[in-house]
Amino acid sequence: MIDFAFQTVPKLLVEYGGCRRLGGLLQPHFRPTRVSLVTDAFLHRSGLLVPALESLRAQGCEVCVIDDVVADPPQEVVLAAAERSRAFGADLVIGLGGGSSMDVAKLIAVLADGTQPLASMYGVDKISAKRLPLVQIPTTAGTGSEVTPISIVTTGENTKAGVVSPRLYADLTLLDAELTLGLPPKVTAATGIDAMVHAIEAYTSRVRKNPLSDMLAREALRLLAGNLLAACRDGADRAAREAMLLGATLAGQAFANAPVAAVHALAYPIGGIFHVPHGLSNALVLPHVLRFNLPAATPLYAELADVVVPGARDGSDEARAQRLIGWVETVSQQTGIERSLRQVGIALADLQRLAEGAMLQTRLLVNNPREVDVDDALGIYTAAWHQA
Repeated sequence: MIDFAFQTVPKLLVEYGGCRRLGGLLQPHFRPTRVSLVTDAFLHRSGLLVPALESLRAQGCEVCVIDDVVADPPQEVVLAAAERSRAFGADLVIGLGGGSSMDVAKLIAVLADGTQPLASMYGVDKISAKRLPLVQIPTTAGTGSEVTPISIVTTGENTKAGVVSPRLYADLTLLDAELTLGLPPKVTAATGIDAMVHAIEAYTSRVRKNPLSDMLAREALRLLAGNLLAACRDGADRAAREAMLLGATLAGQAFANAPVAAVHALAYPIGGIFHVPHGLSNALVLPHVLRFNLPAATPLYAELADVVVPGARDGSDEARAQRLIGWVETVSQQTGIERSLRQVGIALADLQRLAEGAMLQTRLLVNNPREVDVDDALGIYTAAWHQA
């Protein structure tokens, strides 16, 4: 057996309706008195936070709701949120929302003591500051941020940077599928496919792929593939929502240890330049990256096809791998999300710029099973642009 290391959050709680007794769940572990709850304005206005806030206050906690998080959070938003939390005197940070809210919560927790500037944290294992206790509660089934040691920040007009450190692992992750009921079909589809990408790329990662990450990736893909369409058809389908949420978290645990690769590398410029949501950006390039990777990843794609495609165990590795790609394309079509770069406002003339932007994602490209150069990236984007 290969030598490997595996890390994840120390405590994961799966409880439908758990947010309704959040205060009681946290008291034995953290004894919080002043809590910074990081979310976005839509969730705050929607009333989704009310049960959690009432439960925290019933346990004697004062709560500062930081609700100015936006998608692809800019550095200035992170810094302002951290300063607000520091002035409040928080002794615990909760991220409650999508990936952006949870990413910002991670950074608020390590910026709390003011001893290390954010700019010095970008990269891998650059955090030296102490961290406040951190709890993560996802409201979408997609990003996996609740169980990853990664936070992505928009650092310029079109550029992003990652902070990657074991110190960003939450102390507690709560999966409460009640929070995901009623998520719109297109959001469900895009975030669900994002989670599938995490599983697929973890399973084929050239770096740190291991038996535990493989096991998690396969089970994640099984749960996601078996429940995505049901969740899209009926937003109140509790069983489908629970399966999707757990699947996304398992995929997050997988790619936290066996990191993602070219799909994400090519998705980042789409989001950074054209502000396409991250999950949809991944979905747009996914089948085309899979085709590009076939010469290096066919046996692994064949194994994943066995998980998601009925009867896929019959035939050669090549035939089974092609079935996986065909299945991915069918799922995108059935969910009704956009399938080509043209549909999200990207012009053919923009593709070279995207390809050059993708080449900056060296942290991700090194994990891909097949080496990608700028001409390869341009070819993948061109195929995604012409997609019918």
